[in-house]
Amino acid sequence: MAQQTWTAVDAYFDGLLVEEDEALTGAAADSEAAGLPAHQVAPNQGKLLHLLARIRGARRILEIGTLGGYSTIWLARALPEGGQLVTLEVDERCAEIAAANIARAGLQDSVDIRHGRAIDLLPQLAGTAPFDLVFIDADKPSNPEYLEWALKLTRPGSVIIGDNVVRDGAVVDATSSDPRVQGVRRFTELIAEHPRLTATALQTVGSKGYDGLVMALVTQ
Repeated sequence: MAQQTWTAVDAYFDGLLVEEDEALTGAAADSEAAGLPAHQVAPNQGKLLHLLARIRGARRILEIGTLGGYSTIWLARALPEGGQLVTLEVDERCAEIAAANIARAGLQDSVDIRHGRAIDLLPQLAGTAPFDLVFIDADKPSNPEYLEWALKLTRPGSVIIGDNVVRDGAVVDATSSDPRVQGVRRFTELIAEHPRLTATALQTVGSKGYDGLVMALVTQ
């Protein structure tokens, strides 16, 4: 009953506030048709990322975890003229599908898709930093390392967002044997301890179920 209600509420607000065009719906549909996991953000979450990037005035965005490019499109559309988004994807098939979806959205000139392990690709971005916004939505056990690199590649005023941190509530279980839960817990603890960051976390419910995100501001 709860999931049915959450999905209906999302549909209500999406119908009023979130405009998905053919590029976005096509990206989601093509990703599903290709058998990619349904891990992309929901439409209202994509719009939230878009608004946060615009509020920040982001000219350079880093995305860790491309999947089919759905969130990439939302973020890239927030860029001003001359802005750039770099997105990292380990799976070659995902990168290919994302490239097609991004091209259909007309964003190929502002999006740089890099294929490979993010932990190997991140050091290569040092010469192109700083980024104004970093969206981390990849393998959760590596989140602590992604945070370390996000801090190296940002500056005061940059925003770092980590998705899927609630794990259906499992994040509170310190004894969990799930490496994704432990990755998220360490990620959040590191944010809490870091002198350059101030942050908060939000639980979310909706068409994607029960989860949440962490958002941190780089202060120095």
